[in-house]
Amino acid sequence: MKKQLQDIFKGFSKLSREDRLKALKDVGVLQESDLEYLAKGGLRDTSLGEKFIENVIGYFQMPLGVATNFRIDGKDYAIPMAVEETSIVAAVCKSAKWIRESGSITTEVIGNEIIGQIQCAKIKDYADFEKKILLQKKYLIEVSNREVAFGLVRRGGGVRDIHVRRVPRGDGTDMAVIHVLMDPCDAMGANIMNQVCEFLKEPIEQITGEKVTMCILSNLVDTKITRAVVHINKIDPDLAEKIEEASLFAKQDPYRAATNNKGVLNGIDPILVATGNDWRAVEAGIHAYACRDGQYRSITRWYRDQGGLTGVFEAPLVVGTVGGVTALHPTAMMCMKMIGANSANELSRVAAAVGLVQNLGALKALTTVGIIEGHMKLHTKNLALGAGAEETEIPMVQKKLEEILSIRKRISLSNAIDVLKELRANKTSASSVHHSS
Repeated sequence: MKKQLQDIFKGFSKLSREDRLKALKDVGVLQESDLEYLAKGGLRDTSLGEKFIENVIGYFQMPLGVATNFRIDGKDYAIPMAVEETSIVAAVCKSAKWIRESGSITTEVIGNEIIGQIQCAKIKDYADFEKKILLQKKYLIEVSNREVAFGLVRRGGGVRDIHVRRVPRGDGTDMAVIHVLMDPCDAMGANIMNQVCEFLKEPIEQITGEKVTMCILSNLVDTKITRAVVHINKIDPDLAEKIEEASLFAKQDPYRAATNNKGVLNGIDPILVATGNDWRAVEAGIHAYACRDGQYRSITRWYRDQGGLTGVFEAPLVVGTVGGVTALHPTAMMCMKMIGANSANELSRVAAAVGLVQNLGALKALTTVGIIEGHMKLHTKNLALGAGAEETEIPMVQKKLEEILSIRKRISLSNAIDVLKELRANKTSASSVHHSS
């Protein structure tokens, strides 16, 4: 009987790299060609890089890990995460296991349209401008779909609506901003949206007699919100209250909210990087959405619910599964296959779920043992490497650093250097005794 994905989750972190790859191949997440590609160190030929950016000199490679234990909307996932920060992958796997055993993760995407903006910086009469645009709205939508977005229309998408907004200039006059709403299907949609907006520049100027000054998409896509919900049935009441209080702190205080949201993005960004998506655009949209009421707030909330704990993530999280780097970079293509998302919406829902689960792990640590203990314990290997430890010396340096951490509750690079010096001095001394005898 063929193994299922959930069969490899137990003990996955304890396996060697080779065994992890074999396990992923056994369940069909990776193919033999993927294993060969990874064994060679990934992409080495810089010719593809030349096609992406300018002045290429090479590639910067990020560690690529796998988040396990995730069951989202009843489906099991092995989720690739490209990230350099210690403890992110371990923490999210641990929290996902907790939820898998004692709760659930459900997700949805609310809305379909992304937003493009066409600005007229100085207008004579806003009411007249708005009236003229709305009278020609149907024509503007039809001509955009016929001349520019016809490929999207064939796939069931395209321009859906046009709105007009009055934006004060701050000097007593107004600018007018036209919002173009478009369903990008499984693309992120930035390029096609920018083309639509540029195309509409001339007809809008002819219709209104006003000058268009800028055309660009918006990354604040509040017309398409991704929602993830975690519910834990079994939780210590004291821990549930602490997490609820931590969530309130992030809601009310922007200084805490910034760090809270960074922790959520610790789960989201590595998936976007791994799949070749624009994580900068997603971050910009999430941060803008976080201050939509005038104060920067948490994009997650946690509350006690009928003896359990519920967490909610809600924010714009617009991604693509076709086009750009996602369809060209072999590592991104491999990561997309690993996830097995059948649509951009599914990829968005998976990323939101991982961000929310990452947030849960951080809040649990912060309200119990503190952030240092777990993070620094995993950070000991980095400190050993930073001190110059050889491969055979790393385990011994790590063990000693963990002992120091348990006593002092803190460790640093200087501790690692001292431990390594002592280790080598002891080895030299032992060797001298051996030779003299």
